[in-house]
Amino acid sequence: MPIVAVLNGPNLNLLGLRQPELYGHTTLADVQAMAEAKAAALGLAVEFRQSNLEGELIGWVQQCRGRAAGIVINPAGYTHTSIALLDALLASELPVIEVHLTNIHRREAFRQNSITGKAATGMIAGLGPQGYVLALEAMAGLIGPGQASGARGPGRTA
Repeated sequence: MPIVAVLNGPNLNLLGLRQPELYGHTTLADVQAMAEAKAAALGLAVEFRQSNLEGELIGWVQQCRGRAAGIVINPAGYTHTSIALLDALLASELPVIEVHLTNIHRREAFRQNSITGKAATGMIAGLGPQGYVLALEAMAGLIGPGQASGARGPGRTA
């Protein structure tokens, strides 16, 4: 089965507890269960990870190169600040779908710019945890049925 890395950035470990009026009551474990169920239905394997450390996220992205078929990422706060994460995503040469639980374009001005989004094949924002499910559906379409690991998606070149 093609592997899709589902990577989550800082503070997402607090999902369900942190600002529930904004992010809801769904926990990251709930999101992981949803993602794993959808991936199985799509014939994909998911590697679901979360870190509060920028370098750890970058290392995971680098490990995807030549091994995974695609990356779904919620960079959280690093969305707006991390050129290093952007560079790692670009270097992966994989299709990337960026997910945000809230609509970053309806938030504070500093949250409206996505540096990491410049590496994304597509972006899903504002649909809550369902965004992860939609991202996996989109990724399945990008990598195609029976696609080997390390495949490049549309618009991605070596």
